[in-house]
Amino acid sequence: MAWAAPAHADERILDYHAEIHVAVDGSMTVTERIRVRAEGHRIRRGIYRDYPTEYRDRQHNRYRVGFQVLAVMRDGHAEPWHTKKQSNGVRVYIGDRHRTLASGVHTYTLRYRTTRQLGFFDTHDELYWNVTGTDWAFPIDHASATVHLPAEVDAARLKAYGYTGAQGATGKALDARILADGAEFSTTQPLAPHHGLTIVLEFPKGLVRAPDAKQKLIWLLHDNRNLLLTLLGLLVLWLYYGWAWNRVGRDPASGPLVARYEPPDGDSAAALRYVRDMGYDNTCFTAGILGLAARGCLDIEQHGKTYTLTRTADAPVQSLRGDSKALFQALFSGGDTLKLKQSERTRVVKARKAHEGALSRAYEKKYFFTNRNKLWPGVLISLLTLLAMVYGGGVPAAFMLLWLSIWSFGVYALAAAALRKARSGHAASSIGSWLFLLPFAAGEVAGLALFGSLVGYAVLPLFAVLIGTNIAFYHWMKAPTQDGARLLDGIEGFRWYLGVAEKQELDSRYKPESHPELFARYLPYAVALDVGNAWGERFADALDAEQMRQAQPTWYHGSNIGLFTAGNLAAFGSRLGSGVNSAIASASVAPGSSSGSSGFSGGGGGGGGGGGW
Repeated sequence: MAWAAPAHADERILDYHAEIHVAVDGSMTVTERIRVRAEGHRIRRGIYRDYPTEYRDRQHNRYRVGFQVLAVMRDGHAEPWHTKKQSNGVRVYIGDRHRTLASGVHTYTLRYRTTRQLGFFDTHDELYWNVTGTDWAFPIDHASATVHLPAEVDAARLKAYGYTGAQGATGKALDARILADGAEFSTTQPLAPHHGLTIVLEFPKGLVRAPDAKQKLIWLLHDNRNLLLTLLGLLVLWLYYGWAWNRVGRDPASGPLVARYEPPDGDSAAALRYVRDMGYDNTCFTAGILGLAARGCLDIEQHGKTYTLTRTADAPVQSLRGDSKALFQALFSGGDTLKLKQSERTRVVKARKAHEGALSRAYEKKYFFTNRNKLWPGVLISLLTLLAMVYGGGVPAAFMLLWLSIWSFGVYALAAAALRKARSGHAASSIGSWLFLLPFAAGEVAGLALFGSLVGYAVLPLFAVLIGTNIAFYHWMKAPTQDGARLLDGIEGFRWYLGVAEKQELDSRYKPESHPELFARYLPYAVALDVGNAWGERFADALDAEQMRQAQPTWYHGSNIGLFTAGNLAAFGSRLGSGVNSAIASASVAPGSSSGSSGFSGGGGGGGGGGGW
């Protein structure tokens, strides 16, 4: 035959038979009789048999079956044996490691008990069993199996069939015959090396006790200890964060919403955003630049996507205070002009840090606490939980976890930026941000799918919950002081005025037609508080051509002005804020388990293979 290796054609399995007894509780006792011819080539001390004990279900969760050796014999007498753990099961070595086996024909008998091998379906139950395995290095002249169910069954209610061939093949070189209490199977032609026999016996429900939902859950958690450990880690994380938030993260009660027509306490636009978000971002920087422009300290010139800041000759530097002064000095410490592009990264980053530092010194702790020190224990608990999540998954799972942890925060940052643009009402910019996010989101989905295949898909929602919990409490742990709560009430009142629809009742002294110059004066605040589009719409609906001219910012020169029409005015604030924001961001970055009915040979439980040693 084509598969017969000339050097070892005399070493082979002459007959392979499995006697399988299925118990009412679903366990099985299997007796394998393997008759071999040994000539001292590969079979020197005896044979070994591999038994898979760890599988993956349809959700890629681990599924571990029971396996217990009951007896091992050679030629009717007890034979020494020992086991060795394999990556997905156990190898049983039969023979004495200190004694060479005599050449000739020997019959090995291996009896073992195994559990969780049956399939329970809606219309029937089933044994889908890989009798020989497909990893034997020897040809098998004949293979057979007999299955005994717990009780006799009407033959019409049983269905027996099987497969032969290499792993994945659907060969039919076998006969199957129904018995009173089961079925018997027998090959009709020899099996080549690495070919095997797989059998399927379908029988009525009720013969074998099926596991209930509670038992399945216990098995799931037992087999997937990483799942159980992750659940425990999440519970500890929630308990800790809940305790910490209750101690330091509760916000004081807010007051009633009352419209304000001027910035509270005369604070800068950047300061109001900093306090409202209790943190610094690029929009704070943008609002600070626009605030300086509105006060006559600098001009903004736009050419395409490049923005140039130029110090005005008569800049009222003496009137600047706090964060505005720090930002102005940092922007122009290297010259009277600054282009917001990557070649000027050093100056831009320096100005951003100076601005953030000034805001932090003036407002943090006085108006709010970030309580970051309370986050570190949560981060440590999360790291330990992540390690538990990849327990048993090896190096590939650990690598994917590290990659996903970094990638997920990046996707979150991009999604948060797109959401901010959507809320600001700048539709075109928002759509572009969402489109830019798409490939990164696709990478997230692909990474999660690969990670799930390594550690089990049941872990994926827990991974998402873990990441989401840390992101949520990063924000929730921040808390305003009593002074901060009062300032926040003022900020919300002023934001309501900036973003309210024209049809709402307002003090007539502060309506757009009364003060067209208010558009440019309060534009930095509208951008800072994410109502730039609404602020522009209010003026676009109310001003005539002459008033439109008066509303035009004198400190801006570029394509967003054009003919300062109503439609252009409505979008001007959000476009300018978004454009400067994007330029700042660019300038700040350095270069650079199935049924046997659709089965195959090698499928189902059992399997493995063997060889000589």
